[in-house]
Amino acid sequence: MTELYETKSNERAILIGVGDDTQRSLKELELLCETAGLEVVEVFEQKTVTDSKLYCGKGKADEILESVIRHDANVVIADDELSPKQVENMEDHFGTKVLDRTAVILDIFAARARSSEGKIQVELAQQKYLYSRLAGSRSELSRLGGGIGTRGPGEKKLETDRRHIRSRIHELEEDLESIRKTRELRRKSRLANGFKTVALMGYTNAGKSTLLTALTGSETYSENILFATLDTLTRAMENDKGINVLIADTVGFIDKLPHKLVDAFRSTLEESIEADLLLHVVDVSSPEYEVQMDVADKVLSELGANQSKIYVYNKVDVLDELPIYGKKPSCYVSAKTGQGIDELKEMILNELSAGIQRVTLLVPYDKSGVISRLHRDAKVISIEYVDEGNLVVADVDSENMYIFGDYVKDD
Repeated sequence: MTELYETKSNERAILIGVGDDTQRSLKELELLCETAGLEVVEVFEQKTVTDSKLYCGKGKADEILESVIRHDANVVIADDELSPKQVENMEDHFGTKVLDRTAVILDIFAARARSSEGKIQVELAQQKYLYSRLAGSRSELSRLGGGIGTRGPGEKKLETDRRHIRSRIHELEEDLESIRKTRELRRKSRLANGFKTVALMGYTNAGKSTLLTALTGSETYSENILFATLDTLTRAMENDKGINVLIADTVGFIDKLPHKLVDAFRSTLEESIEADLLLHVVDVSSPEYEVQMDVADKVLSELGANQSKIYVYNKVDVLDELPIYGKKPSCYVSAKTGQGIDELKEMILNELSAGIQRVTLLVPYDKSGVISRLHRDAKVISIEYVDEGNLVVADVDSENMYIFGDYVKDD
């Protein structure tokens, strides 16, 4: 039976980052910790480290130990993913729980997961992360205790025993494979029914959910917090061009996004990767928007998302003037006020209709299979029954024109 965890109130965290440019990343880690319900009591940074046994240098580690005692801290959190040996060494040195950026992100995902699919994906990532920490002779993560690092989706306490973790990973992977197959069937059904799909992608808290509402008119959950949306939400965008458009909002990206999390969410992300068009949503009100754009573009590239893309520069309502951005095609919008939304819709429809040609076809009556194929792979506008056969007007994608080319009627 799964044990319910008791959230440790007021867990106090000390943060440490190592490297030449840690300030921005540590600031983001602090925000992540606050999102996870932690109280950050002190932040340390170190430029270079010659001996990484303790992640930071021995002198800095001693400073952190003094801070742990002074603040009665519950957890020390590193800004980079730690090796199992580093965790063990740091726990021995500080005498307290040690986590890294990955664990904090996973904890937030566990709290945000709502659907059964989202919960499975998050727990799988968490269990794989915990399993990787059981190095050498360690068979149990005894120092984790309760609170952050042990909280699974749905208020479950995660397994910390090696044997139980391995068994749970196997169960979750089987569940996820079943979900992946269901998603694939759903995607094929949409394709067969002539739907064009658009995926909202980008850095976390860029305003993707609010943009989905602005484009489709459907109410969606949005909040000014990191990772407000984990589960894919799909809505139809009505238009006067007769194109069946579905827009999907999914999980946002972040710097140093854990690979285990990307792998676990691959079935969710695949639906977006295979979309006809990507909208890369950028929060231009953030002073770090350029870095965030590059991070999201890198993740998309690693996922193999190379289809057409529109850069949507969001939250322009809080800017005094519109800067000139280098990445094109682009559109300036405020999902909150509606500024630029009509222009963006027009860009979306133009991109989706590129390569689509309206043609008149004469299909003999004994070629009923061609008519069925037209309904499946094209958009049939009208059918007229004439002596020679079916006179069909249809919008055909250039990729499918070879199928129907023999029946195209010359003007």
